[in-house]
Amino acid sequence: MSSTSIDDLLAFEEEPAPTGPRSRGGRVGSVLRSLAIAAALVAVLVAGLRAVGLKVSLPVLVAGVLAVLAVRRVTALVAPPPPPPAGGRVATGEEDGSYNWGSRDALRTAINRWEWPLDWSTTRPERFSGTVLPRLAELADERMRLKHGVTRESDPARARVLLGDRLSTFLDSPPRRPPSPRDLAVIVAELEKI
Repeated sequence: MSSTSIDDLLAFEEEPAPTGPRSRGGRVGSVLRSLAIAAALVAVLVAGLRAVGLKVSLPVLVAGVLAVLAVRRVTALVAPPPPPPAGGRVATGEEDGSYNWGSRDALRTAINRWEWPLDWSTTRPERFSGTVLPRLAELADERMRLKHGVTRESDPARARVLLGDRLSTFLDSPPRRPPSPRDLAVIVAELEKI
């Protein structure tokens, strides 16, 4: 059983920017690595050009190699993230107004934890009573515990007043068939009012 509330799921906290030096030597190590790569490339280019009989000014060659490495580094920094693995949902761009569900999208993961059991319950009603209804009851208890300090088990009378007759009846006596999406939306709205 998780002790996460609806408010916790929807809260947004920005992660602090890293303040320490980067791994593997930090900025100095990165510059030294880049210079070593540039020196190696210049040496190979000078040897290759001399082998074919061409002479190029060494400062021009160094400047060209450094420029190519700088462009490569900048394009790597601004490159888009890799696409999600094949077989997943087809991602669309934000330019068409739809949301791009990434492979590491926490909101999508949270939604799927509800979407899949709700989808299952349309074909087998007993799944609603066995899977979705207990989760809704846990949400109701958690909301009441956080906001009012009671649960349906600790103070049934006060819990019934806080939940209201409709929601209390729904949670205490499971329906024969799953509620319609409209009814479920009303139930969720009542849960959020707790």
